[in-house]
Amino acid sequence: MPESAREERHTIGVLVDNEPGVLARVIGLFSGRGYNIESLTVAETDPQGKLSRITIVTSGTPMVIEQIKNQLGRLVPVRKVSDLTIEGPHVEREMALVKVHGAGEKRVEALRIADIFRARVVDSTNESFVFEIIGKTTKLSAFIGLMQPLGLVDVARTGVVAIARGPAAF
Repeated sequence: MPESAREERHTIGVLVDNEPGVLARVIGLFSGRGYNIESLTVAETDPQGKLSRITIVTSGTPMVIEQIKNQLGRLVPVRKVSDLTIEGPHVEREMALVKVHGAGEKRVEALRIADIFRARVVDSTNESFVFEIIGKTTKLSAFIGLMQPLGLVDVARTGVVAIARGPAAF
């Protein structure tokens, strides 16, 4: 496969005006062109400046990723687009709540694995646990995979949040 056709996973930060319809416009850009969003998070980050940060994880060839960034940059409420994957070191985290049903040995094994992964028990009944786990997407996926045979009932994931390392602001 040629280098230019190889799909890559990118984490893109988008600083936008916090106003109605902005998220719909960003999502519309992706869906209208057939680009996939693997993860999407958004929250207000500057109440005084009325700014929000959208973090998008997507995959595509280098040419597609470049198109995505250029098209995002042309949307009117977008202040800045930053490809954290190529712009230098950054920190990525995701959080998940994982509900596991189990008794006896399966219950003990679920607690042992949770301890290894540094997952916290945030709710417990006689029949189930809800674990909170924070880390890289791969860590969460591995934990969820290990909980599957132990009685996995439900999973809620936040999506990736990311920020550049170092003293510079977005």
